[in-house]
Amino acid sequence: MVVIRLARGGAKKRPFFNIVVADSRLRRDGRFIERVGFYNPVASGGEQPLRVAFDRVEHWTGHGAQMSPTVRRLVEQAKTAAA
Repeated sequence: MVVIRLARGGAKKRPFFNIVVADSRLRRDGRFIERVGFYNPVASGGEQPLRVAFDRVEHWTGHGAQMSPTVRRLVEQAKTAAA
């Protein structure tokens, strides 16, 4: 099954997450199909904390991909911020 989930990056105590489309059988930070955004929970100043490519998320969900609960919450948050 194809899932849209977070892949962790960044340094120790400075998390940075890529929002990726991946096969559910692969490791969390392993190979992925496509990167559709990012989430930076420790963004400060003029840094952008969240970016989502809504067109690509719609494409993948239309083809049967499931979003993780956290990604679903982040996408809804980004939609309300964009509106």
